[in-house]
Amino acid sequence: MNILYYGDNLEILRRYVNDESVDLIYLDPPFNSNASYNILFKESTGEASAAQIKAFEDTWHWGDDAEWAFHEIVQHAPTQVVDMIRALRGFVGRNDMMAYLAMMTIRLQELHRVLKPTGSLYLHCDPTASHYLKIVLDAIFGHARFLNEVTWRRSSAHSDTKQGMRRYGNIRDILLVYTKSAEYTWNPLYTPYTEEYLKSEYRHVTPDGRRYKETDVTAAKPGGDTEYEWHVKRARLNARRWQADLSDEYKSPNRDWVYKSVGPYKGRYWAYSKGNLVEFAKQGALIHRETGMPRLMQFSDTMPGIPLQNLWDDIPPASGYEDFGYATQKPLALLDRIIRASSNEGDLILDPFCGCGTAVAAAHMLKKQRRWIGIDVTHLAVGLMKLRLNRLFGLEPGEDYEVIGEPADASGAKQLFEEDPYQFQYWALSLVEARPLQQKKGRDRGVDGTIYFLDGPRRSPHKIIVQVKGGHVAPSQVRDLKGVLDREQAPLGLFITRELPTKEMETEAASAGFYHSDLMGRNYPKIQIRTVEQLLQGQRFNLPPRPLRFAQAQRVKTQEGTQTSMLEVGEARAVS
Repeated sequence: MNILYYGDNLEILRRYVNDESVDLIYLDPPFNSNASYNILFKESTGEASAAQIKAFEDTWHWGDDAEWAFHEIVQHAPTQVVDMIRALRGFVGRNDMMAYLAMMTIRLQELHRVLKPTGSLYLHCDPTASHYLKIVLDAIFGHARFLNEVTWRRSSAHSDTKQGMRRYGNIRDILLVYTKSAEYTWNPLYTPYTEEYLKSEYRHVTPDGRRYKETDVTAAKPGGDTEYEWHVKRARLNARRWQADLSDEYKSPNRDWVYKSVGPYKGRYWAYSKGNLVEFAKQGALIHRETGMPRLMQFSDTMPGIPLQNLWDDIPPASGYEDFGYATQKPLALLDRIIRASSNEGDLILDPFCGCGTAVAAAHMLKKQRRWIGIDVTHLAVGLMKLRLNRLFGLEPGEDYEVIGEPADASGAKQLFEEDPYQFQYWALSLVEARPLQQKKGRDRGVDGTIYFLDGPRRSPHKIIVQVKGGHVAPSQVRDLKGVLDREQAPLGLFITRELPTKEMETEAASAGFYHSDLMGRNYPKIQIRTVEQLLQGQRFNLPPRPLRFAQAQRVKTQEGTQTSMLEVGEARAVS
């Protein structure tokens, strides 16, 4: 069964994922490369650094956790990994960058453990730390297992070239590709020929408009049926070119035809068997020039395209129906390409830094879906993944996939709130598929999340305000929500609480009255209160239908049974 895990991926990997059980790993570790590069090298004894990562803002700093990770590596990792991490610490110093590398090294060790011998790992990064990460991967996988450094051009221009910025614009990300062994899964992929390539390589055109190029039918080395005579003939009058003589027996020259036998040039051999050459001739794919030697016509429309290179400049950033507003979201087409190249049907795909779940969605979307595991340390991300799986495929947790690590009852909700109120808030918002207003800590002005629905004669968007309270609740909070609805011009407000609401709170909510939906022709309470326990038990809010909940899922399901790429899916949706 497919699984989403909430928690630290190091703990999840060690506890739940078996040795050599994963076919393909893709990871895009959170790292804020927009921060000044020099800030990352500010010593821990100096001025405090800015938080590097939203999800890991208390992790990527040199402190107890980084020190523990470093010593864990020194005590338990293979010798070459220990030598590497000690050398890096001596060079880089005890700072945020070294904390990041130590925390990544111990996790990459676990990822190497769970990867099958036929498996591959794709690490998505940018130039800020890619050179250090390559050293780490060389030590863990072995330098011989480095397969490629792929460059993805994520945009055509970037704002870091604006006036006053004294550097070149950065428009690329890097994919470091490593394999567990020399026997790795590999499915060659091709990109379409460009018009310029066709004009230069396939210069010839048949009368019916098919482009082709002529290629040699000889080879430098012998192999198989490569030593035979090739018989050709041409008309004695008004014919300059020869053609294949496919008669059963070689005919002597007569009044109408001239016959002769040709063979490879000295030191060369036929590249095809005689049977194949005969078949080419029957298909009209051989040309015999003045010498009589055959040449093979290769038609562009029968060729797979250009073998995929290590510069990927044909995949734009996520936009349109794909865009979930996640800061580091990657496009489906990028993950689709990786998964198709390095895994087979039924394989298990792992993303240990899942974010909004692009790798999971791409794995599920392919023909005879790959199995998948997604891990993230924030309920914000897990909530977005659940929403995305529902919208794309109509999937529900507990039915179509399992979620491990989320609260399942009131006691679990209480524990989460006591550990981290902000994670409790993100999790509670995910119960109603609300989008968080912000991903940073700070004042929310009474709005923790929002939901939109369409209503009115023009089906214009209307906003629902969502508030989450994990601690003590009182009637004054419901009155405040009324004021927020007026300020935001929102017709509905949802109040999610961990504690049971008081009778006075319910009375205050009822006094807000009703919102009348013209589209549905019915009334909805303007302010509604639910506890997280009620939501977990299936007692939903009474809301107008929301748009686009299953429309995308229906379109995605039509792609099942074919190996359609994400680029093609996106184009189809754009015109649907």
